[in-house]
Amino acid sequence: MSTLLELSGVSVSFDGFRAINNLSFQIGEPELRAIIGPNGAGKTTFMDIVTGKTRPDEGTVIWGEKSVSLLRMSESHIARAGIGRKFQKPTVFESQTVRENLAMALKNPRGPFDVLLYRKSAQGAARIEEIAAEVGLLDHLPRMAGELSHGQKQWLEIGMLLAQEPRLLLVDEPAAGMTPAEREHTTDLLKRLARKHAVVVVEHDMEFVRRLDCKVTVLHEGSVLAEGSLDHVVKNKEVIDVYLGR
Repeated sequence: MSTLLELSGVSVSFDGFRAINNLSFQIGEPELRAIIGPNGAGKTTFMDIVTGKTRPDEGTVIWGEKSVSLLRMSESHIARAGIGRKFQKPTVFESQTVRENLAMALKNPRGPFDVLLYRKSAQGAARIEEIAAEVGLLDHLPRMAGELSHGQKQWLEIGMLLAQEPRLLLVDEPAAGMTPAEREHTTDLLKRLARKHAVVVVEHDMEFVRRLDCKVTVLHEGSVLAEGSLDHVVKNKEVIDVYLGR
């Protein structure tokens, strides 16, 4: 497994508060990783840095086999390079069907004429069905996205990320607000995706993290406090003091 993303010595401050403090982190491809930590640990800022929304004050963020610096790239370039992010609250086009949502997300040429001349291709239709089957929405393609349950909207948004053909998926608190059955489906989906992609899941729900059965990184005050299996990190005295003991 080769390293896909590597952060080294990354720090960023907002109004004198160090949100990220000399953070080093790496993930391979394919790999599933969970990131846990108390509120204010730097989990969201970490994702903001990787996706180009926030520029660090120091450190390096290196991507891919060619060791490209993400810090020189815009948010849109980073997305095109293969980094997809799913926010906690699903953002789907509610007045469009599931099929239309996936069609809009497909990785196609994006120039003004390309969009005007775009015709539904057999290849595109097949890809939409493949993605819908992957996320568990094949039977729901004709439905309006607004009619879907909360969990189904989350899966549709993951499908829309997959349509962009990412190599790394950053997924923020996917279990929040889901029914037990939806959570189980989501666990299975993320584990399946991690066979081909790098997947980082930021999550508070320890039971959900346990079911992911992957390496866990614990953040605290913008740094890595512990890393390893969940059983390993939950026995760490510092992790118990700052996070689990609360």
